[in-house]
Amino acid sequence: MHSGNGTDERGQVERALDAARTELGIRCTFPPEVLAEAEASAKRVATVEDGREDRRDLPLVTIDPPGSRDLDQALYVREADGGGIQLFYAIADVGFFVDRGGALEAEAWRRGLTVYGPDRKEPLYPPVLSQGAGSLLPDQDRPAMLFEFGLDAAGELRSTVVRRALVRSRAQLTYAQVVEHVCGGERLFAGEEWADGLMAMRRFGELREKVEAARGGVSIPLVSQHVTQLTTRPLGYELEFEAPQPSEEWNEQVSLLTGHAAALMMLEARVGLVRVMGAPEPAAVESFRRAAGTLRFPWPEGVSYAEFIRTVDITHPLVTPLLWQARRVNRGADYLAFDGELPADPLHHALAMPYAHTTAPLRRLCDRYVLDLLVQLSAGGRPSADEVATLRRLPKTMDEAERRESRFERLAIDIAEAWVLRDRVGQRFAATVLGKRDGDVEVQIEDPPVRAVAEAGGRKPAAGDAVQVTLDRVSVDEGRVTFTLA
Repeated sequence: MHSGNGTDERGQVERALDAARTELGIRCTFPPEVLAEAEASAKRVATVEDGREDRRDLPLVTIDPPGSRDLDQALYVREADGGGIQLFYAIADVGFFVDRGGALEAEAWRRGLTVYGPDRKEPLYPPVLSQGAGSLLPDQDRPAMLFEFGLDAAGELRSTVVRRALVRSRAQLTYAQVVEHVCGGERLFAGEEWADGLMAMRRFGELREKVEAARGGVSIPLVSQHVTQLTTRPLGYELEFEAPQPSEEWNEQVSLLTGHAAALMMLEARVGLVRVMGAPEPAAVESFRRAAGTLRFPWPEGVSYAEFIRTVDITHPLVTPLLWQARRVNRGADYLAFDGELPADPLHHALAMPYAHTTAPLRRLCDRYVLDLLVQLSAGGRPSADEVATLRRLPKTMDEAERRESRFERLAIDIAEAWVLRDRVGQRFAATVLGKRDGDVEVQIEDPPVRAVAEAGGRKPAAGDAVQVTLDRVSVDEGRVTFTLA
C-alpha cells in the first residue's frame, strides 16, 4: 500500500518517529567517551591462550532476518549415537569487550535494549561492537559462550556444558534459505560441510515442539504486525502482517532450550536471574473459552487451554479475533533475581518450565550477566557479592527498558497506520470486531492491515462480527486515526 511521493511526507513520518523516541526517553546517540571505549575494546583479539577452548572446527552458521548484522547466535546440530541429537550453540561473548565499571557498560544500563524502528535502530552497544567485533559474522574468529547440549531420541535434554570458546561461523543464512534447503525439492546448500546440520535442526525443532506440547507449554501463533521500510519506493514504508517461517519455529526451540537449561543451572546453584510468568487465572481462561465459542471454534470439554491453542486452524477466517482474545489470558512476564533462597514459583507458566533470557547479549542487557554467571557455575565457581548485586539491579532496569520498547513499537505502528491512511478520510473499510474497549470496539481492518478503535455509537457488535467503519480523522504527527462504526 502506497500513495503519494516526496521527501516532505517521508520527513513527516521520520519526524513523528523521532518525536516518539524523545517522548519515551530512548537514547539516540552515544557519548564520545563511550564511542572511544568501544573503538578501543573492538581491537581486542580473543585467543585460546586466555583459557578459551578452540572450537573453530565446528561448522556453525547463523540464521537471522535478511540484512542483520548484530548476530548473537550461531549453531550446529548433528545426529548422535542411539538416535539422539547433539546441539552446539555459540552466543556472543559481550563480556570480553565490555568491562564492568566502564563508560560502555554504564551506557548499556541506560538503554537496556536495542530499540528497533522502521527507519533505524538504536543499539544497546555501539555498532563497532554490536555489528562488528562482537557479532558472530561469517569467516571471523570470535569469542563466544559455547553451549553443548545432549538430547535423547525423544528430544529430552540429558546434558549441558557451558564454556568460553573461540568459534568461527561458516555462513550467514536467512530463515527463508533454511526452509528452501530443508523443505524444497533441491538441496540449496548441498555439499557444504554444515548442510546436514540444517536437516538435523528440523528434526530437533519438531522433537522439541512435541516435548513442549507434552509438558503443556503454549505459544500463541499470532502473526506479528510490522512497519517495513521499502528502499525501492519514494516514501519507503508499508504495514504488513508477518507469519513465522517453520525455520523460525525450529530456531525458537533452540533458544527456548538454552533458556531452560540456563534456568535449571541457576536454580540448582540457588543464584541467578530467571524470567517468570504466573499461571493464568481460571476466570480468564473461562472468558476466553466463551469467546472461542462465540467465534465458532470447537473447544471440547476436558481440553486444556494449551491443547486448544495448539489445535487452532490459523487459516480460519476468524483466527485473528480469536488469538487477539487469547493474548489476554496470560499475565505479563517478569524478571526475578535470587541468591540463596529459591523463588516461591520459578516457572514461566506459559512455557510450562523454568526459563531465563540468555541468547541475545548484543541486544538485551541482562543476557550478558546471565552468560557470565553460567560459565562460572559450569566451572564450579560462585558469583561475588558485587556480581549478585548486579543481578538484583537488573529486573527494574529491564522492566523499564521493555516498557519503553513496547510503547515505541506501538507508536511506530500508530504513526505508520496514520500515514498509510492519510489520504482516505471519509472512506469506508471492511473490518472484523476483535473485542470491546471502554464502550468502543477494537477492529481489524483487512486492507490496509490496521488495528484500530472505532466509536460504537451505542451499537454492541460481538467479537468476530463483520462491520464497516468510516475514517473520520487522521494525524500522522500524533499517530492517531479516528473511526466510527458505519
